Amino acid sequence: MNGAFSRSRAKVPPARAGRLDSTDRRYEPFVRLVPAPVRRVASSWRWDAPDGGGSWDLHIEHVGAPAASVRMLLVHGAGGNAAAMWPYAAHLSRLGARVTVVDLPGYGRTIRVRRGRRSVSYGDWQQLLVDLVGREHDERPLVLVGASMGGALAVDTAAVTGLAKRVIATCLLDPTRPGIAAAIVRAPWIARLGLPLLQFARGPAANLRIPVRVLTPMSAISNDPGLSHAVLTDPCGGGGSMPVGWYRSFLEAGPAIPPEQYQGPPVVLLHPAEDRWTMPELSLDYLGRLHGKTRVVMLPGCGHFPLEEPGFQVLLDEVSDEIEQVLDDHRRGS
Repeated sequence: MNGAFSRSRAKVPPARAGRLDSTDRRYEPFVRLVPAPVRRVASSWRWDAPDGGGSWDLHIEHVGAPAASVRMLLVHGAGGNAAAMWPYAAHLSRLGARVTVVDLPGYGRTIRVRRGRRSVSYGDWQQLLVDLVGREHDERPLVLVGASMGGALAVDTAAVTGLAKRVIATCLLDPTRPGIAAAIVRAPWIARLGLPLLQFARGPAANLRIPVRVLTPMSAISNDPGLSHAVLTDPCGGGGSMPVGWYRSFLEAGPAIPPEQYQGPPVVLLHPAEDRWTMPELSLDYLGRLHGKTRVVMLPGCGHFPLEEPGFQVLLDEVSDEIEQVLDDHRRGS
């Protein structure tokens, strides 16, 4: 996908895009009490996907004080959505950030309003985030935070836009690396038989939808059975489906810019220590290839969806430290 992005190109009923109801709080019981009051505002943005990908009404949430000194974009991964990110966003906003979360196409309340010539792709996700960062850019420093697959997307966004001051990720995956794709699917036979067949998923075949849980070990998204059940039964999240073409495009895409050529801001990996889906060594392989300043902190007691203690507090402490450093650099003009 190198060179595929421009720097800026400024099943839920359509009426629900840009709105909130009780289902948007379904993940609150699985994390420490969400601090109150925290401002949470939903809106929608009409976005045109490149290369005949159609048009989407993107569901976007802004969490925290509008005048916060730092802006933060929180990026979900496979099986995620803004509702799942809400408990994170609420706590992160209390660290002094205005947090933005978008439902990536195929998840949450984001809806397709004009069909295109092809199905949604991983490249659409990459371009959408680049466009969103350009659209919302102002004089405040930007921190990109990526959960799960969102970690690599955050690195891509920082590398392409040049507008972020820090990237924080819980996971970093490059599925084009040998053995990575086989390590993240639900069963070995899928890697041996199913994944090679995806290369033929083009044209009308690319629109065939497959439940996320069929290809991925979605039940391992958390070490809390209740949280895993909530994700698996969320029709707009881990209980939903994606087009075959999206899976193929993800496996073929790789980083927007090769990690060895990365010229973006420092990258901090906050990896769950008890992750049963993506082992830490997968992310460490990616991090070790990144050119520039990086560091790693393990989150004790946390599974792939890192909400357990004490790791969740470690995550908040580390993000708080990074925000303080970013603000110090901003005041000094560096």
